[in-house]
Amino acid sequence: MIGPLVASRPHLAQTCEPKGAIDVMTHDVTETEGRITARFHGVGGGSGPLTLGQDNMLRCIGRDRPEQINRESVWPVPEGTTVATAVDALRALLERHESLRTVFPPGPGADGFPERQEVRTEGEFTVTLVPVGDRGGAAIDALADELGRADVAVPFDLTAAPRLRFTLLTEGELVHRLVVVGCHAGVDGVAVTLLIRDWLALATGTRLPPAGSRTPLELAALEQSPQGRRKTAAALKHWETVLTAGPSSSFSVDGMTPGRPEGTAALLLRSRTAAADLEAVCRRTAAGPSAVLIAVFAALAAHRADRTDLVISALSANRQRSALADHIGTLAQDALIALEVGPSGADDDLDALIGRTKVASFTGYWHSTLNADKVWQLVEDVAERRGARFNRQIVVNDLSLAIPETISDARPAPTADPEVQWLPDQPLPVRLMLNILRTAGSLDFALLACPQVFERADAERFARAVPAVLAAAAAGPLPLTELAALSGLSPATRTGDWQRIGADWIDLAAVRTLVADALGARATAVDLGYEDGRLTARIATTDQDLTPAAAHHAVVGTLPGHETAMAPHHYAVHLHPDPLPLLTWPNLPARAEGSGRAEAALPG
Repeated sequence: MIGPLVASRPHLAQTCEPKGAIDVMTHDVTETEGRITARFHGVGGGSGPLTLGQDNMLRCIGRDRPEQINRESVWPVPEGTTVATAVDALRALLERHESLRTVFPPGPGADGFPERQEVRTEGEFTVTLVPVGDRGGAAIDALADELGRADVAVPFDLTAAPRLRFTLLTEGELVHRLVVVGCHAGVDGVAVTLLIRDWLALATGTRLPPAGSRTPLELAALEQSPQGRRKTAAALKHWETVLTAGPSSSFSVDGMTPGRPEGTAALLLRSRTAAADLEAVCRRTAAGPSAVLIAVFAALAAHRADRTDLVISALSANRQRSALADHIGTLAQDALIALEVGPSGADDDLDALIGRTKVASFTGYWHSTLNADKVWQLVEDVAERRGARFNRQIVVNDLSLAIPETISDARPAPTADPEVQWLPDQPLPVRLMLNILRTAGSLDFALLACPQVFERADAERFARAVPAVLAAAAAGPLPLTELAALSGLSPATRTGDWQRIGADWIDLAAVRTLVADALGARATAVDLGYEDGRLTARIATTDQDLTPAAAHHAVVGTLPGHETAMAPHHYAVHLHPDPLPLLTWPNLPARAEGSGRAEAALPG
């Protein structure tokens, strides 16, 4: 949903070698060793309420680490670009787009959460200069990637503009690479692509017309209009339906332990053959590349999770709306896609799943204009009523329109088809994530897989299964029952005392642990019963204040991270003296019992 300062970056400054003065033929520019500071003078200042996307990302910034929120990218540089030209082009970029000059002053609340956005008409920006020395092309690329990874971990100051940081890799006066780190409250992936397009034009001296896209201030006004409020209310209703009835944890399987994984394995797959097969499947099914890839991804994920239904979070869903396709800002809000994957029978095939995916995706995208505060409150309210808390486990991020082909083409050619390359582990709290990077000419995607669900060999099998499924589907309808043989993946297991309760697979041993952990010393003994889809917790205690409501509140508060458990539907609280011999629960009178909920429990 539901992941800051013009920092003194010592890790960058230390890499800067002493150099002679650079002839920067720009106005309002000062230079110190390894840095250039320049002023911008924009138009279109003002202030107003936050956009829904800004509000969402500001909440994520306050909760998550900077490397999970900021965005780094290496921008192409036109041949012959000088430092002076680059600085002037970056200045023009900041002056052109209001979102890059937007700040978020602290709000009046105790936590200081911003309530408004302000667009600065002028200010300063800093460009860090890093000489490439005797490095060649691949080594320069490696240096650029290294600098980007280091800089992305540095937070942004929300009260200062701009919303981008720049590093130029230089050789004398010439620029070889431009590393940009963006604050996600100012830009999302597609916005970065649009900025790269403008940068390339400005760096080559092209005069651009005034920006015509809707500004964040204009978007905020539209979102606050009666029409915008109706759309937001409808989106919240969609989320409530999915959160109430859909699986709260799609990957409830053996091996899941409480808490976040330490690191998520990541690999990159590239294949020109798979791109041709994808095009053939799209042509044959009249579906777009995104719908086809989500369907393939969902089919493999459901096979691995040993279930037929999933809830998938699709990032930056509002970019699917044509009116916002060229918006320079952040539209980072999830679409919640509830998908019946199947197979529903021996004749269910991938073509039918692609059709279901198109419908489910459209519904999710249409209902992705969200008030983040109300969504998070909804997640908590549904967890309290249902006893199961939604876990954002399976994620799709379609960046195929957000990465210019000039960047993709600049990478070294693949050495195999498909080529699989392991990437550094990522600190993302997901179980499975597909980042679609490119679909035309070459299918490029990054797969992130939690080691609790996928060993590295299985993660690679999953990645290689995507082009294998596309190749089979290019020839004609592919029965979903053939996925196991095509992928080589075995379904995850559920050994022990698992039960299907509503849409969720629940490990009864994990429920006992959850209740015991939640109550701690307040419970001297806990017993769990299960009958006809109903969980009953019996709690022995010497605490006169422990009630079913208090017990349920404690259990729901402990739910985050316990993805294989849910809160009991009913609590029976037994008072007894301490110590007590081995309990015989049926003979121990209950002091109080009930659901512990403010209203009747929803179905599991």
